[in-house]
Amino acid sequence: MLVYPSGVDVSGSALRFLTQQLRRHRRAIGSRWRRLSAGRQALLTLAHLRVGHTYAQLAAGFGVSTTTAYRYVTEAVELLAALAPGLADAVRTGSSKAYLILDGTLLPIDRIAADRPFYSGKHQRHGMNMQVIADPFGRLLWASPALPGAVHDIRAARAHGILDALADAAIPCWADKAYRGAGGTVRTPYWGRWETLSAGQKAVNRSHAKIRALGEQAVGTLKSWRLLRKLRCSTTRITKLVQAVLAFHLTSSE
Repeated sequence: MLVYPSGVDVSGSALRFLTQQLRRHRRAIGSRWRRLSAGRQALLTLAHLRVGHTYAQLAAGFGVSTTTAYRYVTEAVELLAALAPGLADAVRTGSSKAYLILDGTLLPIDRIAADRPFYSGKHQRHGMNMQVIADPFGRLLWASPALPGAVHDIRAARAHGILDALADAAIPCWADKAYRGAGGTVRTPYWGRWETLSAGQKAVNRSHAKIRALGEQAVGTLKSWRLLRKLRCSTTRITKLVQAVLAFHLTSSE
């Protein structure tokens, strides 16, 4: 395999943050010698998450075995995932906002047609359902655990307890038609064909769409990490990967 210099479009503060976390972890477990320093392990992890390099590519680039690359990435991802905020944290942060935006997205995975639980009829592909909460400026606050792609958005929101948490905190929330019937503080557009809606309802829907569109920025924040654009790992690992990306994003934006 040919190896060449490359770059990772992530801030130096994110690299330093993960390096510090890895150094603390190594001291805590009494790890003495490693093939890579904490800084190199942090860079390897960033290359995997941000650029989507495979373990074989990482191994060749960093001069380690594929197994070592996998073990180093898994270790770093576990550390980051533990730092990601939970739903209660996001709601507490959102309580100081005028409103929040709830949106769902599908993270594509490499599954075959027989894997029906992971097939999303809406997106016509296999994937994992992710729920995202953003602030009024479209900034990502929280991302949910992953559910099979066949799960509908409103069902996923209920399963994660999002609707109840927002209602208990009395936080207004904008969402699309996929959340129709959510109740509580969740506001969705008027339902019906465009030609059957009144002029007032159309105006409300246009205003609603402008607000809710900002939620797409939060989804875009997740998918700017190229690994999440097409996941080729076990579905049981996807939640940890998303939480690691969320922790990275929130740390670098502070």
